[in-house]
Amino acid sequence: MGADYLAYAIIDSVTDNYFKVIEGLGDEIEIIEDEVMTDPVPDTLHKIHALKRETLLLRKSVWPLREVISSLEREETALIKKATKIYIRDHYDHTVQVIDTVETQRDMTSGMLDVYLSSVSNKMNEVMKVLTIFAAIFIPLTFIAGIYGMNFNPEKSPFNMPELNWYMGYPFALGLMAVVGIGLLIYFRRKNWF
Repeated sequence: MGADYLAYAIIDSVTDNYFKVIEGLGDEIEIIEDEVMTDPVPDTLHKIHALKRETLLLRKSVWPLREVISSLEREETALIKKATKIYIRDHYDHTVQVIDTVETQRDMTSGMLDVYLSSVSNKMNEVMKVLTIFAAIFIPLTFIAGIYGMNFNPEKSPFNMPELNWYMGYPFALGLMAVVGIGLLIYFRRKNWF
């Protein structure tokens, strides 16, 4: 074993360390993936971006190594023995495997980003749904209260709110509001809107 094998051994050691880094990134991806699925918080987005940046940097650092190994494998030179070329050829496959794994992890982080954004959007939709239900209930009640708050004089015309002088006018208005509000709640419940 000569200098050519020593060069191979150094490159092999570097690549083996890439596998350790990839394994650590894989563990980190699993943790963040669980966080995205259970309870995504704004900090999760920062973690996803940091992870995406790490995978991109790892890919950029492995890519030149692949090119170096490829050229060592292809070139015919007296410096590299045929026995070492077999190791280099095998090592080229390891380097391609590292790059493929990093690409897969990068795709996974992109997918996590999409899931995070969908989850946040779903939470926002739930909030908007609740606010819409409240608005849908209170708009008719506000309309009824607004009409009865105009205080037209019923003595000037029989059409000017004769129920203002009616003994049951106030309870009728409150009852009408209650019926409308409860009716809308029942309608929304039957539609499974809340």
